[in-house]
Amino acid sequence: MLINRRQFLYATGLLAVAPSITLAQVKDTYYEVLLRHTRWAETQYDPVAGHYRRADFGFAVVLGNAVLLTRGTYDAALAGIEKDVLRQRTLATIRHFAASNVLAGGSEWGKTLFWDTTFQSYFVLAARLLWPELDTATRSNVEAITRGQADYTTSLGTGNDPRSGSWTPNGLAGGYRGDTKLEEMGVYAQSLAPGLAWHGDGPGWREAFGRWSRNEAGLPAADLTNPSTVDGVPISANTAVNLYDTFLVENHGSFGPHYQSELWRTSGRNAIHFLLAGRPLPEVLLKQPNGELLWRTILATMSDAGEPLMPMVDDREHLYGRDVIPLAFRSTVLRDPMAAWAETALASRLLAYQAHPPEYRLAKFSGEPKYEPEARAELAISYLLHELRPPARPVPDFFARAALAIDHGDGPGLLAHQSGAAWAGTVTKPGFTKFAWQPSHDDWLFKISGATPMLLPSAAVTGRNTFVYQRVRDGFDGTASVLAFADGFAGTATLPTGTVVCALPRPGRVDVHNLAMAGMPGLTGSRTYTGAAGRVTVRAREAFRVDELTFPAVSARHVRMVGVRPHPTYGYSLFDFEVDGSRGRPTTASSFDPGMEPAKATDGDPATRWAVARAERGRADSWLAVDLGAATTIRSARLRWETAAAGAYRIETSADGLAWTTAAEYPRPDLSTTGWLDVDGRAGFVARSAEPITVQGDTIVLPPGVVEGYVRADLRAISAQPAPECPPSVRASTADGYFSLFNLSNADVTGTVRLHGSRLYRGTQLTTADGTEYALALAAATARVEAPWFTARGIPAGITAVVHDGRRVTFRGGPARFTLTHRDGGTLAIVLGHAERTVTMPGAQAFPFDDLALGRVTFPCSVLPPGMSDPAAAVDGAPNTAWTPGRDGRMVVDLGAVHQVEVRLKWTDGPVPSHTITYSVDGRNYGSGGAARYVAVSTGWRPGQASLTRISVTSGGLK
Repeated sequence: MLINRRQFLYATGLLAVAPSITLAQVKDTYYEVLLRHTRWAETQYDPVAGHYRRADFGFAVVLGNAVLLTRGTYDAALAGIEKDVLRQRTLATIRHFAASNVLAGGSEWGKTLFWDTTFQSYFVLAARLLWPELDTATRSNVEAITRGQADYTTSLGTGNDPRSGSWTPNGLAGGYRGDTKLEEMGVYAQSLAPGLAWHGDGPGWREAFGRWSRNEAGLPAADLTNPSTVDGVPISANTAVNLYDTFLVENHGSFGPHYQSELWRTSGRNAIHFLLAGRPLPEVLLKQPNGELLWRTILATMSDAGEPLMPMVDDREHLYGRDVIPLAFRSTVLRDPMAAWAETALASRLLAYQAHPPEYRLAKFSGEPKYEPEARAELAISYLLHELRPPARPVPDFFARAALAIDHGDGPGLLAHQSGAAWAGTVTKPGFTKFAWQPSHDDWLFKISGATPMLLPSAAVTGRNTFVYQRVRDGFDGTASVLAFADGFAGTATLPTGTVVCALPRPGRVDVHNLAMAGMPGLTGSRTYTGAAGRVTVRAREAFRVDELTFPAVSARHVRMVGVRPHPTYGYSLFDFEVDGSRGRPTTASSFDPGMEPAKATDGDPATRWAVARAERGRADSWLAVDLGAATTIRSARLRWETAAAGAYRIETSADGLAWTTAAEYPRPDLSTTGWLDVDGRAGFVARSAEPITVQGDTIVLPPGVVEGYVRADLRAISAQPAPECPPSVRASTADGYFSLFNLSNADVTGTVRLHGSRLYRGTQLTTADGTEYALALAAATARVEAPWFTARGIPAGITAVVHDGRRVTFRGGPARFTLTHRDGGTLAIVLGHAERTVTMPGAQAFPFDDLALGRVTFPCSVLPPGMSDPAAAVDGAPNTAWTPGRDGRMVVDLGAVHQVEVRLKWTDGPVPSHTITYSVDGRNYGSGGAARYVAVSTGWRPGQASLTRISVTSGGLK
């Protein structure tokens, strides 16, 4: 049974893996990582100039150096440099760059908000740590930098920095489509923090700092009437809209759920200046407007590695060093136990990550060189935060608390589900379409980042129907969707067990991480795949891929590589394309990048390469051809790829360069098996298809039809269970007992689905000798998931069962005797005569409820006015929680869409305060009438009066 499987997973610890280092070891780990990273930092030293390099802000390594020089027990063997030499180089660098900063009268760097001021913040901090060792002139220059920057930023008002080109916060309006302005406003704030911290208040500094900091996570609508004050200024004075109303941001035109952590990255950079200077933290660093709901969505995309998932950004994956500081700030300054768990999980992987080639680095998989000195600086700040503020104790049940199913909307293009056993997301952002799945929250199992496709076609989605199930309203968490493409439909479903279901219109692809990273769970240097046809182990590639293809001898003058599937981000690029007699011969290609011409793949130089033109990277059939000059007998081809390696291609030959014949194809499957495939003992797939599942290197190809993905399960037994029999355009699954249905057509469908077994689902079904016939009615291009509320043991054929909800069933067609068992374990002995009988399961709830307010977002979320408790207590469905309004308190519930509504309030015992209910479609303008997305309850509450136990909102339909 489902409940037994879930209990087993929890009992065996498979649903949440505890970090492998203790909280007390986090700070020491950071120190050791900094020591080892110093070997990379020293590559930034320029012995001719006598200081660390300016390029890519390499000189910012001085902050990590300063921490090592002033804290802890320095170990020259780990650092690779004697302490006195490190001190001399660090002081010389601070001396040079303090004098060369524009604000101190130099001309080399500084003052420019994007991105000099970020590294300026690190630089000033390093100088302050080594202040007693600086000469008078250098101290004066550092002070000129902090004061001058605060003055300059303040002088800009809410305008753009003319030195920063197109970078802009868009005034105080902000922006959230394409690229959030959260980060830009954060940069304005952090350029002011050093001046405030080390020199006190200058003319307009504090006002400017507060204005940018309060608006950084500006959201709107429903929270704009929040009367709370932060640093004495009402939140209602905020004007910026920097994130979607589902509390997500976009970055570089894509949805990057990790990027909203910039709010606490900036806060950590700022807070450390105040803490080291001995000044009180500005209130805005402790009470960030909207910060807690923003953090909630981070938790809902968190992995077991302590990193929020990055399913849609191709140059920001596994940046361990950069991702520490937001967690360190929240765990120490805000004393957040959830952040403490995530930080400990991340810290436990740092040393193993750092040891992987290229050794010592902290942001190996990044897209920008400046991330490396930045990662060092922010790890140093994280160390200092732990030194100055004791962290919270990590929670023991992180993923149970982080669980959430939510549709972030058409704009962000993410339908997401964080469960105790997995994360999954149906991604429909243009260019990034995929059904991303992370079983066991394992951040190093499947490749889900950037444009890497997964399961779904990578084509543009032309229509999107989604549904979210929430435990408080539906009795379980889950999602369902049907997506329309130009040539058909696909369906997805996520279940509370971590299992996923996908109705594929054509073959689906899953790419697997396969690295040898000692000490990192799962990265042993190979992956083992097991199916009905056998087992194969695929070894990790330690360097660029080399393909050696042999084929029957053929006589040809022309040979070419024709792409079939490019690297998802970079297309195709070859260092060498070798066949007999190819070296130095004329070589052509479908396109090329300047400096990477076709001939560089046949010139015999292992350091030169051909690459497709940037504009052609997405083209599948790019080609590279060599003219051998005369007919030659060819039996093999050797291709040495760059990172942009083909996922699939053909070797073709020709006598005249016009008519081509295929000589070989890549890849050749390592394993081809029907029915099921286990992936390294960590996850697996069951394909309801006669076509095979294939493993080709580190790529799994799944056949069209219904595919089920399991975290850990007996796949052989599951695949042997009969699949539902459906009308032609309908696909269905009973994975884990849940009934997932997809109508992959533009027409409403009615009919019958034949199911095996004795489970009963909401709706009408007729029992048969081996199962039921479920009466189906499913609207065009829609999906749904039904919970297995009941099982009827011993029920004979011919009984009609109508499941009304999670506690009530009507039977007819007796006489019969059988046992009805509820999903949660309750049982009833049923004696059915000739008459219809309706039974109610004692103690069960009547899921699903039609209350639109249940589980919805409420405002104020953060910061709450004095005396007010969290208004979420009025929509959590719990009878023993209630919202205390505080004096004249007001709350708003966001229904997610505009409905015609009716509202009922339930109060605790005691005098009910005077109150009014108003309605809004935009969250800004409120009035009477029943059409609303937002419902507000305004009170005249006074101490001693009742609290609001529940606000119930029912609908007459969408408007």
